[in-house]
Amino acid sequence: MQRDFKIHINNNLSVLNESKLLIAVSGGIDSVVLTHLCHALGLNFSLAHCNFNLRAEESHKDEAFVLELAEALDVEVFIQNFDTEAYAKAHKRSIQMAARELRYDWFKELAEQLQFDYILTAHHADDNLETFLINFTRGTGLNGLTGIPMIKNNIVRPLLSFSRAQIETFAKKENILWREDASNASRKYLRNKLRHEVVPILKEINPQLLDSFQNTLVNLNDTADIVKESLDAFSKRAIQSIDKFGITYKISEFKKVHNPKAYLYEIFKGYGFTEWNDIVNLLEAQSGKLVRSNSHRLIKHRDFLILTDLGNSAQSKEALFINELANEIETPIGELSFENVEGLFDVSKSTIFVDKDVLKFPLEFRLWKEGDVFQPIGMTGKKKISKYLKDEKVSLVEKENTWILASDNKVVWLVGKRADDRFKVTKNTRNIIKVTI
Repeated sequence: MQRDFKIHINNNLSVLNESKLLIAVSGGIDSVVLTHLCHALGLNFSLAHCNFNLRAEESHKDEAFVLELAEALDVEVFIQNFDTEAYAKAHKRSIQMAARELRYDWFKELAEQLQFDYILTAHHADDNLETFLINFTRGTGLNGLTGIPMIKNNIVRPLLSFSRAQIETFAKKENILWREDASNASRKYLRNKLRHEVVPILKEINPQLLDSFQNTLVNLNDTADIVKESLDAFSKRAIQSIDKFGITYKISEFKKVHNPKAYLYEIFKGYGFTEWNDIVNLLEAQSGKLVRSNSHRLIKHRDFLILTDLGNSAQSKEALFINELANEIETPIGELSFENVEGLFDVSKSTIFVDKDVLKFPLEFRLWKEGDVFQPIGMTGKKKISKYLKDEKVSLVEKENTWILASDNKVVWLVGKRADDRFKVTKNTRNIIKVTI
C-alpha cells in the first residue's frame, strides 16, 4: 500500500509534496495509517486532534495516544477540547453534526492562522460508499450521488481510492497501533447500520463492489459536469441583474424549458428551500407572493423572481440621527454627504439640492414606514409613500430597502427616488445644500 500511496500522490496529488499540511487525527486506524503513510513519504505535516469529550475516559485516552504518536514521529500536534453536547444543545444540532461543525471550524481557523496549505482527512473508499447509500436512502439529487470529492477547497482526502480492507491489512503488516472507538460497532447511527448490515451483503453479491462503485461514480460525475454546463448556460440567460437587493431572474426563461421544476430546484437548492411545488407556483403567482427558507426568500415581482438573503434585510437597521451637516456619514446603504454649494448642478437619483434654512435638526435617516407621506417635488398635494412606491411598481425587496431623510418628522428625500417639494431650492433660497448618497 505504501508504494501505491506514493504513486497516487505523485500522479494525482503532487501538490502535497511541496505544501504545508495539517492531518486530522482521531486516533482511529484510518487517520493513524494516513499519518504513517505521509511520514514515510517525508511530507511536511502537523497533526490536529479534536477531543469532543463524548466518551468519558476513552476520549482522554485518544488524546494521549495522539500526543504519543506525534512525539514518536517528531511532528507538531494541536489539541482542542470541545463541550460538544453543550454546543449541540445551544445550536439545535445532532451530536454528529455538532462535532462536524466544531471540527471543521477549528481546522479552518488553524489553517488560516498558521498558513497550512491543505487539511488532510482519512476518508476512504468504504466511507464514500456509505455516504452514497446514506444520501440515497434519505433522497437526494444528482449531486448527492457523486460521492465525496478528493479535493474540495483546501480539504484533501488522499485515501479515497483505498478500501478499509487495504488500510487494515497495511496497519497489521506494519505493526501500527491505533485506538478502537467502541461507538463504531453500535447500530445506533445510520452509517454504522449500513456499514455492518447492508454493505457486507452487497459485497457478498458483488465481491468487486468498490471497483464497480468507483466506475459508477466516474459516470455520475461526468453526467454532473454536463448538467453544470447546462445550468451555467441557463443562468446566464435567466439572470436579469445582481445588485444590493439580491439576484433577479427572468420568469420567461424558466417557462421556456421542458421541466421548469428541475431547473428551479438546481438553481435554488443551495438556499435552504424545501417547498418546491410552492416555488413552481410562483411562476404564475401574483406580484408580491413569496416563498421563504431559513436563510432566503424567493419573491415574485411582475415578470421576475428575486432571490434575497434574509441576513441582509434592511429591516434590522436602526435610524441615524444627524445633528450637524458632516462631509460624510456612513449609512447602511452608502455614504451620505452634505455640501454647501452656490447653485444647482448634477441633479440625479443619488443627489438632491435643498434649502438649508428650512431644515430643522436633528435630521433623521431611516427606513420608511406605513403612514409616511411626502410631497413629491413638482406636486402641490401630499402622497403616501406606500402609494408612490406602488405606482412606481417597486418590488417588495426594494420597498423594504427604501430609506428617507427627514426633518422635524417631514420627509426631505425619499432616498434615491424623489425629493420633497417643501425643501426645494427657490429664488428666495440663500443657503443651498447638496445632499448625496
